[in-house]
Amino acid sequence: MNFSQSSAVYFNHSLEFAIRDLHRMGYQGIEVWGGRPHMYRHDLDAELDDIVGLLKKFGMQVCNFIPAQFRYPSILCSSNEVVRKDSVEYIETAIDNAARIGSPSVSLCPGMTLFDQDVELGWGQLVKSLKEIEEYSRQKNLYLYIEPAHRFESNLILTAEDCFRMLGELRSDRFGVLLDTGHVNLNGEHFDEIIPKCKGLPLHIHIDDNRGDADSHLIPGKGNVDFVSLRNALKEIDYTGFVSAELGSIYNVDPTRACAETLEALKALFEE
Repeated sequence: MNFSQSSAVYFNHSLEFAIRDLHRMGYQGIEVWGGRPHMYRHDLDAELDDIVGLLKKFGMQVCNFIPAQFRYPSILCSSNEVVRKDSVEYIETAIDNAARIGSPSVSLCPGMTLFDQDVELGWGQLVKSLKEIEEYSRQKNLYLYIEPAHRFESNLILTAEDCFRMLGELRSDRFGVLLDTGHVNLNGEHFDEIIPKCKGLPLHIHIDDNRGDADSHLIPGKGNVDFVSLRNALKEIDYTGFVSAELGSIYNVDPTRACAETLEALKALFEE
């Protein structure tokens, strides 16, 4: 099993620092967060060759690209066509960045339809946006991972079943599932029911913990997520991708310590 870490936990550091730090610890990959100060739009064009060179030097793989999402700057399900189209263009820029640093995929968050607007309209707008993004992604040969959320982040794709419904409507081999362990726990879902349904689909795993009451993004082992069930279910489908930790903002002040502790937890779980 290969382990990576989202660069978002290094919010107070440069992307270059995050790459060096994670390599020193022994991570095989990094998941690049597409917000500032890391890789938002065209912010790092001048440094891009150096970043790619650093990744090659350390033999580190970019396992996925995560555009900054959640209300701002993109709302793919917006009923306002100006907002929706701008959101699609923003994701297309993220796809360009992902391709430039060698990421095989980009993850997409469904977003929230405004509470005073029609949910089915929001679903239709999201479908329209995803189809436009899929068409653009084919130029770069990238996968698009849809991330099921929870009630605090979406009223469209909350659960894995919602995600499977969306995949059924989209009917494209470009789309897959990004399964976040914290979201599964918050929703009261079960890995041994969800993961078998992902077999044969493009699949990526975000690993983080919580206590079932908030999307805390804790170090694995600090909450009550059933990681043994996760491990066993992934073995059953012969998952060979990355397990990518996504730690929360409480670790932004000292990400090195948190990432080191996370790596030890991942090794204990998956390398027994």
